[in-house]
Amino acid sequence: MSKNAAGRKDEQEAATDPAVRAEAFQQARDARRSELVEDYVELIDDLIREGGEARQVDIAARLGVAQPTVARMLGKLVDEGLVMRKAYRGVFLTETGRRLAQTSRERHEVVEDFLVALGVSREIAQRDAEGIEHHVSEETLTAFRHFIEARRR
Repeated sequence: MSKNAAGRKDEQEAATDPAVRAEAFQQARDARRSELVEDYVELIDDLIREGGEARQVDIAARLGVAQPTVARMLGKLVDEGLVMRKAYRGVFLTETGRRLAQTSRERHEVVEDFLVALGVSREIAQRDAEGIEHHVSEETLTAFRHFIEARRR
């Protein structure tokens, strides 16, 4: 058996190992849980950049959901220390919320740029990156960055 074939066999065995699969499923569940939070803080940051504040009605319109849905999520974000509400004003990010929004935005840009480098149109890459950005590991993001940088040289 060649060295490459042996390496592929080891990878296949690792992929079917119950502990490895359980870890992969846990990673996916964790990503789904954080996905909504990241989308909200990124959107709130966008709205603040555009208009100085993020109002519940604007968040609901951008996400295509009802205002009570947004109200419940904003309550969770307040509890997590990511946003603060100001009476008769809008919603604002805490420093922690701003950092999370920035990190999420950077992840999105890396995934989007990677997809474009593969030949995907910018429009589709933007859409696809919206889901992928939450589910890739730091190792994968680093590989995407290296790929993009190599293509630019």
